Amino acid sequence: MPHWLQLMLDSLGPLLWAALVFTAPLTLLSFVLGLTLGLVVALIRLFAAWPFTAIVRFYVWIIRGTPLLVQLFLIFYGLPSVGIVLDAFPAALIGFTLNVGAYSSEIIRAVIASVPKGQWEAAYSIGMNWPQAMRRTILPQAARVAVPPLSNTFISLVKDTSLAAAITVPEMFQAAQRIVATTYEPLILYIEAALIYLALSSILSTLQVRLEERLNRYGGFLEARS
Repeated sequence: MPHWLQLMLDSLGPLLWAALVFTAPLTLLSFVLGLTLGLVVALIRLFAAWPFTAIVRFYVWIIRGTPLLVQLFLIFYGLPSVGIVLDAFPAALIGFTLNVGAYSSEIIRAVIASVPKGQWEAAYSIGMNWPQAMRRTILPQAARVAVPPLSNTFISLVKDTSLAAAITVPEMFQAAQRIVATTYEPLILYIEAALIYLALSSILSTLQVRLEERLNRYGGFLEARS
């Protein structure tokens, strides 16, 4: 068996274990928390009073205007200067959550704003109040439109978690770096890590396409009935 293939087989287990124990939880938690934060920020942007909209606009401006790696460094290495010390995983979780929250808020704000005003009027005409109209009428329609861009955000997040290696989170890419430090085979190990990320992204992209097709069929069925 070629040396490079044996090395890839030997390192596959540790890489997949790091992906399962650290990369996957970091991705899922960051996305769920970030999506929740993004929804709150989007609703504030659309419906809250000016002081609150100014605050969240500033937050989105800061996050979207600075690199994610810099944000992670500020949280993990910068905050201890003012007495706030965080472990690597919580620091990465906070950083990715804030980043996802800012970007997803713009997506959610746009899709909610794209729902025709007549849908609000129809909901109010049958006696719904604002929360009921939002929950039963507006958000279901907006969610179908938001699936493609939010799915892309999730797939990008899977790859972006590799940046957590820079703040010592032992996720998959740092596992590859540790193996490189003992084997002195960076080309083989980094190619293997890239192939694993590529496989994960491909699987998620396939699931995204199938989800979009299902939602389009369901949406078309509803439109045909209406």
